[in-house]
Amino acid sequence: MVERYSREKMKKLWDMNAKYSTWLEVEKAVVKAWNKLGFVPDDDCEKICKNAKFDIKRIDEIEAITKHDLIAFTTSVSESLGTESRFVHYGITSSDCIDTALALQMRESLKIILEDIELLADAIKKRAFQYKDTLMVGRSHGIHGEPITFGLVLAIWYDEIRRHINALHHTMDVVSVGAISGAMGNMAHTPIELEELVCDELGLKPAPVSNQIIQRDRYARLISDFALLASTCEKIAVAIRHYQRTEVYEAEEYFSPGQKGSSAMPHKRNPVLSENITGLCRMIRSFCIPAMENVALWHERDISHSSVERFILPDSFVTTDFMLDRLRGLIENLVVYPENMMKNLNLTGGLVFSQRILLELPKKGISREDSYKIVQRNAMRVWEDLKQGKNVLNDTKESLYLQYLLQDSELVGIIGEEAIKECFDYSYYTKNVDRIFQRVFKS
Repeated sequence: MVERYSREKMKKLWDMNAKYSTWLEVEKAVVKAWNKLGFVPDDDCEKICKNAKFDIKRIDEIEAITKHDLIAFTTSVSESLGTESRFVHYGITSSDCIDTALALQMRESLKIILEDIELLADAIKKRAFQYKDTLMVGRSHGIHGEPITFGLVLAIWYDEIRRHINALHHTMDVVSVGAISGAMGNMAHTPIELEELVCDELGLKPAPVSNQIIQRDRYARLISDFALLASTCEKIAVAIRHYQRTEVYEAEEYFSPGQKGSSAMPHKRNPVLSENITGLCRMIRSFCIPAMENVALWHERDISHSSVERFILPDSFVTTDFMLDRLRGLIENLVVYPENMMKNLNLTGGLVFSQRILLELPKKGISREDSYKIVQRNAMRVWEDLKQGKNVLNDTKESLYLQYLLQDSELVGIIGEEAIKECFDYSYYTKNVDRIFQRVFKS
């Protein structure tokens, strides 16, 4: 229910009623500001603020003739008023209303996005502490490296998500600006005090300078932040897709009773949510280029940005909101298999301990090059056994790699059997997990 409510709330912020309602809010704020400056009489200001309304059907009828949505809107609003309508939209231009209203829409929408991300971060944090000490193999290039914990994987996700939260809080400040500066931005027909009063009424900051529009680098920053957030979310989704692969099977999406994975193969349990999230993130990133191209407009403005923003602004917010809700649910319900993680950790017969052995030899005066040769030649014997399908899924104390190292007389002569055996200790790799968690979670 939380997910559905969030999506419906976001959609309503960008429907036609919300668009015109926000325009009307700005227009009323302008009238109130003119009133405070002594230009609009109190009685007329009160009538406008109380009675001004619009009719979407009527706006559509007027726009069919005028081919101008803002004029159609103000005409509809004027029809709901009397002679006081002469003060509606006085001294300002279309973009003064539209761009300032967009700031209100973006601000309210961004509040929802930030709530979404906080919920996602909380879900990741909870699972991170749940699996803080759950051993698994770390991979580079897709190949087994050294032991880590699943909690560390989740901590990295959390830390990255927090950076996006911080960035979006800054971007909230960047996009929450209004402009009541007139047709060319020179404020010839509207005093600076008017803009300040309007923005104060709406809870915005005045743009320090504008031409006919609020500059679109602000919007591009917002969309770019969404794109970076989407890249992190896709990274998480791709990792989960990998963990669910049959050959890995360390974690999987929750598979609900009655759920079906394939129309042809009844056994299938597919990572459909992760794949869906991956696709959504691609779409979110796709809005970056048009947002950046909107920055370069002709002179004081043209209208090429308008059609773009009618797509990318609502679609970016709605899609990001949906994607974040879906990812949060995926994390909260993720099924984790610690036993399989341990099984995979032992899959290469102890090779994950090779660096530990490597670092012992220079302590005994052996050059790094010679140390590497000693450790690698034994590791290659294990790889040959793996190629031949030899069983290596036994306890690490009896692993193939340990056996070969103990058979290497040169190595034993340098550091001794006990020192070699001591290197095959998982706790060595988890000794700093608590301190890492303290740095990440600050508590």
